[in-house]
Amino acid sequence: MSKYAGEEVLVVTRPLLEELAKFQGIITGGVDEVVSVLLSEDNHFFMDRGAAEEDPSHKQLIPYCIFKCGDRVLHYTRGKAGGENRLHAKISVGVGGHINPVDMGEGRKGAAAYYAAVQREIDEELDINGDYEMRVVGLLNDDSNPVGQVHLGVVHLVELESDEVSSREDALTDLSWATISELKGGLFERLETWSQLCVEHLAKG
Repeated sequence: MSKYAGEEVLVVTRPLLEELAKFQGIITGGVDEVVSVLLSEDNHFFMDRGAAEEDPSHKQLIPYCIFKCGDRVLHYTRGKAGGENRLHAKISVGVGGHINPVDMGEGRKGAAAYYAAVQREIDEELDINGDYEMRVVGLLNDDSNPVGQVHLGVVHLVELESDEVSSREDALTDLSWATISELKGGLFERLETWSQLCVEHLAKG
């Protein structure tokens, strides 16, 4: 039996994405318009995750939240409890996960369901002491490896008032803060690909 048995995830078709923005890596210009189209009720649907993980003709939408306090960025090591074995033991600066039908509770659809999922993921994975502001700043697409071929990252920058943050899940271990320079230095080779792309972008200012 598939480890994803019964799980459904939100997807968009690759042709739709490529019609809106065909790219490799990270883009930051015009992303509000692209995200708005992708989150339209007519342009996404739920798909069996087991099938989606093996089908590059669809992209699973993944919110990828980067937490920043001053000039430091939160990072963690992906533990064995994480749902994606291919990323185990990698360092990540992104917190997030799949969008599931549960996020459509209380009649939510489209963008409302997506942003409810983003908040659910944050609340499930982190205990944050203090207020924060969040905005979409980019899109991630990496077709160079099997994980990237079936996922599309929506990058959210979360700016925190306080660095008092702790993990609520075993999948997020060794939470720590580092400057962009430190992430570009000795930690860079241990970062998962999406995190490397984000750190390189942040380093450009």
